[in-house]
Amino acid sequence: MFEEAVMEYFLCVMGMVMVVEGLPYFAMPDKMKAFMSKLQEQDDSTLRIVGGTLVVIGVFIVFLARRALPGGVF
Repeated sequence: MFEEAVMEYFLCVMGMVMVVEGLPYFAMPDKMKAFMSKLQEQDDSTLRIVGGTLVVIGVFIVFLARRALPGGVF
């Protein structure tokens, strides 16, 4: 029972990630191409800083959501 709930939750989260990641490519592919070309021009250190910052923010949001939702799946 617990394993099924965890897998269902995981699949829902992965589905939502795919929706959020795919929307810009579906809605404005021309702007995404331009963005990707500008991204190629950035330094590796800049991309690492931005990526690391987004990871920390994401972990913090998950932490807050888990603490704010009593009686969750886990």
